[in-house]
This record gives sequence, structure tokens and C-alpha cells, in this order.
Amino acid sequence: MKNMTLWNIARACQGRLLIPSGSKGAESCPARGMAVIRSASAQQAKGIVLDSRKAEPGFVFVATVGERVDGHSFIRQVFEKGAIGVVCEKEPEELYGPCIVVKDSFEALRKIAAFYRSQMEIPVVGITGSVGKTSTKEFVASVLAQKYKTHKTMGNFNNEVGVPLTLFAMPEDAECAVVEMGINHFGEMTRLSEIAKPDICVMTNIGQCHLEYLGDRDGILRAKSEIFTNMNPGGSVCVNGDDDKLITISEVHGKAPVRFGLSEHNDIYATDIVSRGLLGSTAVIHVREEQSFAVQIPLPGMHMVLNALAATAVGLQLGLNAEQIAAGIACVEAVKGRSRVVEAKELVLIDDCYNANPVSMKAAIDMLGQALGRKVAVLGDMFELGENEVQMHAKIGAYAAQNGVDCLLCAGKLSENMAEAAKEAGMTEVYHFADTDALLAEICTYLKPGDSVLIKASHGMAYDRIVEKLQ
Repeated sequence: MKNMTLWNIARACQGRLLIPSGSKGAESCPARGMAVIRSASAQQAKGIVLDSRKAEPGFVFVATVGERVDGHSFIRQVFEKGAIGVVCEKEPEELYGPCIVVKDSFEALRKIAAFYRSQMEIPVVGITGSVGKTSTKEFVASVLAQKYKTHKTMGNFNNEVGVPLTLFAMPEDAECAVVEMGINHFGEMTRLSEIAKPDICVMTNIGQCHLEYLGDRDGILRAKSEIFTNMNPGGSVCVNGDDDKLITISEVHGKAPVRFGLSEHNDIYATDIVSRGLLGSTAVIHVREEQSFAVQIPLPGMHMVLNALAATAVGLQLGLNAEQIAAGIACVEAVKGRSRVVEAKELVLIDDCYNANPVSMKAAIDMLGQALGRKVAVLGDMFELGENEVQMHAKIGAYAAQNGVDCLLCAGKLSENMAEAAKEAGMTEVYHFADTDALLAEICTYLKPGDSVLIKASHGMAYDRIVEKLQ
């Protein structure tokens, strides 16, 4: 890791570097202040981890206090595994190796990540929004990989812990990075932007999620817009021009945003969209009046067309041509839990179980509508929706009934409203279960060979267990 010596790490997080007696250059000193003999602290870190099980020779371990586990209990073990240093909140009774003592390990993690980001002189694309961040990230990364060695967020590492870990995993020879940035409180995005310092900001949409903390969609817009706070002032912003909230962003740092969407008033838009069912779609992408090119989008759903348009916007900003962009879109792959189509013996599964809110629920139901055979929606509670959560669940039940779903299976207290609304809208095959365990126990009795099955709920419902069982 470039310039990531213990000395520089301590300076970055304003920690107190302790060198055990007996070490060459042994000394205790503040990270800022008097000089230190650097021989004991000049070794460069090969990686930084929070999980002691992932510590390897040459790594630095950041000890944090969690709800169930205190990382400080594993300081001796990580040094035995070859770690060159530990960042910790508590000064160990015995120094098994160099330790950097800080007030708050999570804050230190963010500061260290921001320092590492400053060492990497490459463009960083920050992606946020209410729905579709991960899929958009995959499209953007796939497009940029046609020209650059591209680093991207892995899994769901998109919060104040995940973004630092994403940056720490970035190899020194990376030529660009695509960083997903997720929040649910005001101020979080400001801190994330301090870490990632994006050169290009992409905003997918402003939907109804995290309303419990952000109040309403205007609050969500304000919170997401904090991404601009620490972006490169000379950078660019790409927004969904079909979103009624994002369209209100007229300029950022004196520059108009690049707008993408399905409508022709956008800078980048799509026409001639032809659905191929669960095989995806084809379309023609237009860049203002300058050029147009055909694309094959391998993932199903109209929202994937939007993701392709977002990737086009970013690709153009970073100098890719139409041929490279089309190639990147054509080879994108779905992520587990996010609109992934899985063939499971006599069933076709749409694995969209990672998370859910009203906007993404409707998009997933629309995708199910493109499937063959009997259409079964296995839905669950959506969390953090605030005071209107009952009505929002009911609207999803009615939407399912009105949009071709043949059978609805749902679990959770809130989803009872979904089930009742579906029945009122005329659906006859509706089954509600108290919780995920109860649904798991009986789900197979309601399915038939040839069914297409959508599985979707908020992450806390653990619907990935349903996907695993049906596979």
C-alpha cells in the first residue's frame, strides 16, 4: 500500500504510536510532535483489516468494539500471525507489537482511508441513490474495465466501514475505482465523501427508503446530495433526469449535471427498447444529437436500461468510445441477491433478496411479469419506511395483484397488509406467514414445476435462506 507506513498511518489518524521496548528504535511518542526514530515504524502495510481472521503477515489490524465481539481481545493473535501493527482504542497491558492508540477506531479507520485515497491519483466514481446502486456500480465498472484496470466495491461494502475497506483493497496499479456509497442518516454521506473524494458522482434516483431517519424524499435528496461536499470541484455529476427530485439539481460547482434517462429531454437516453424477457433487452442509446449506438443489456427489467445509460454517461466522461461502452454493457453480470436470474431444477428464480423498498419492489414485480410460466412473488417486510409503512406495504400487494402475479407468498408483520391488499385487489392465491422460518417450512408445497419465482424483502428478513433452499 503506497506510503502506508505505521508512521504515516499514525499521523493520518492522529494516533499515539507505541513501539514495544526491545524493538529497534523503541520509543513512545505522539504521532504529531517530536521526531521518532523511524526504523521501527517505516515498514509499509500490505493491507488493513477489521477482522482478525483476515490478518496476514504485513497487515495492520484495526481493533473495534462491536455489539458481540471486542477486537482488542485479538491483538496478541494478529501479531502472532505476522501483523506489523494494530490501531486500538485501549492501550494494551503488554505490547506484543507496535500499536497506534486512538480515541475512536471507526473514526481512525475513516481518516486512514482518506489518507490512502489521497495517495491514489486516479479517477474515483461515487455512486449513490435510493435504488439500484449496486447494479449501477456493476454496469459502470464493466464499462470502464474495457479501457482501464478498474477497482470496484465488492459485495455490500458501501457504508462508513465498507467504503474504507473498499479503498484499502484497491491495488496500487488500479487506473480507476467505482465506489458504492450508501447511507440512512444525515451527515453520513458527508463523511463518505471525505473518504472517497469522488471525481464523478452518479445519483440513480430518490425513492422511499430510510424515511424513518430522513423524513421524506426531499430529506433523502438533501442527504444524498452531501456526496457533492468533498467531490473534486472540477469533476462531473451524472443524474437520472427522469427523477422528479434529481431534475431539480441544476448545477454543482458551477457545472450542469449530465442527465440520463428514458425520456428524450435527457443528455443521454434510450429508444427502440425491446424486452427479451429474463434474458434482458436491446436498445439504442443516444448521446444528445451527437451519436447513437445499439446495445445488448443482459439483465432483465427496464431499470437495467437506466443502469446502462448511467454507465454510458460515466464512460463518456472518462474517454471511452461507443464500441467500448456497448461491449462493457453486454458483458455485465448480476450480483447475488440483486436481480439475479437462477435456474433451479424445475423453477426459475429471480434472486432480488438483498434489500427492498417500494420503488425496487415495483421494479422487481415488473421484472417477474416478463417471465414465463406461473408467476409467484415471495415478498417480505420492507424496513425503515417511517409512519406510512402500512400503506406502502398495502400498495405493493395491490400492485402485485394488478400486474400479473399469480401467487403471493409473504412473511412478516408488515407484509400482512400486503397480503390483505392483494386479496382485495382480486388475487386468490395469497398466503401470509408470521416470519421467514414459517415461510421456509412450507414454501415448497405452494410451488409447481415451471414456476417463475421472485424472492424479495428487506435484508433483515434473511430471504437469502429462501433462495438457498429453492436452489
